[in-house]
Amino acid sequence: MSSQEHPLGISFEFFPPSTDAGRDKLMLVRDELAARNPRFFSVTYGAGGSTQARTRDTVRTVSQSGVQTAPHLSCIGSEKAQLRDLLTQYREEGVKSLVALRGDMPSGMGSIGELRYANELVEFIRAETGDHFDIAVAAYPESHPQAANLDRDVENFARKMKAGANMAITQYFFTAEAYFNFVDKARALGVNQPIIPGIMPITNYTKLSRFSDACGAEIPRWMRKQLEGYGDDSDAIAKFGTDAVSRLCQRLLDGGAPGLHFYTLNQSAPVLKVVDNLVG
Repeated sequence: MSSQEHPLGISFEFFPPSTDAGRDKLMLVRDELAARNPRFFSVTYGAGGSTQARTRDTVRTVSQSGVQTAPHLSCIGSEKAQLRDLLTQYREEGVKSLVALRGDMPSGMGSIGELRYANELVEFIRAETGDHFDIAVAAYPESHPQAANLDRDVENFARKMKAGANMAITQYFFTAEAYFNFVDKARALGVNQPIIPGIMPITNYTKLSRFSDACGAEIPRWMRKQLEGYGDDSDAIAKFGTDAVSRLCQRLLDGGAPGLHFYTLNQSAPVLKVVDNLVG
């Protein structure tokens, strides 16, 4: 961890671009966000190898900024030999951190793979590489969409942490109480590692609503009504989003959150507007 690290412990997530223009844009975004001295960058991953090569290319590109970069690693649809090769490649390329996920079954794929759950993936990484990697796993303050209930989901989460994870990054949410309640439940089960809130900027209500419905992230009714009222006024939506997300982040930090992980969608401006509103 650099002594120059941002005092609020921020980090940023990117997705692998699929075009040359997207790659050029990401390099600019990377540099703008690297200037804020984040703890790390993360790069998302497609299960079953659908974007594996692009993830590795993006990790190389992003890590050229000098910021520690953590690739996402998904076990669904992957065999142990494939994962073992990927871990070896990442070690050889100087990667020190990973985000270990179960992942989703790609359509048309017939095999789940040899590892079914994220805790098994964490155990596998530890067995293969010892303590070489810092491992982050996912957390769902409002419960994973496929979980029977929140208590059962927190039990599954604790299993991942006890398998050898160093920290967790949450799905995004807009209600601070959901995060604090989840942390309290996890602590009661003996989880002591940092649980970092995942933060989603608000720039486009239609896309946010569709994505939130799909991943189980609740948009509070008052927020939906406010955003619906702006219609197609993108400037008003962006201003409201900056203010609302900034208040959420400040509440989380004031309540003891150990940092903030921003889902950038490969854009810097919406994230930086929020970061610049926060105080330590």
